[in-house]
Amino acid sequence: MTQKAIQDAYPDQLSYCYGCGRLNEHGHQIKSYWESDEMVCHFTPKPYHTAIPGYVYGGLIASLIDCHSTGSAAAALAKMKGLNLDIEPAPRFVTASLKVDYLRPTPLGPTLELRAKATEITERKVIVQTDLLANGDVCAKGVVVAVLMPENLVKDP
Repeated sequence: MTQKAIQDAYPDQLSYCYGCGRLNEHGHQIKSYWESDEMVCHFTPKPYHTAIPGYVYGGLIASLIDCHSTGSAAAALAKMKGLNLDIEPAPRFVTASLKVDYLRPTPLGPTLELRAKATEITERKVIVQTDLLANGDVCAKGVVVAVLMPENLVKDP
């Protein structure tokens, strides 16, 4: 059985995000999956995702942490509510706060791994802690406060 990425459970009209939207052909199109009690995502930066030669641009790191964390928030709330994402859309979150600590330069080349855990879950807000690793080393840590997307933000693409 193949596990469905949380981003694949987003409704079509909410699937255009540059970081995680499956319908944004120019975006990162990250995919986040449950692995035990963590959400995990893998992303391989392209050569143009550079800051200085040999290292990943910090804005990309923040973007990956942001989108993986909001996806993790959606997965955590769906799990808490017992939603069946095969027949119901995943809840959609937006970022209220993003804090990233860059611990060491992130090398360009290896596939990056993001590991996230929800540390607080309420009906409207989820706090997520995410580590970004390269070659098994934690290069950045992020904390995202994700809130349910207000319905008035939903527009046709």
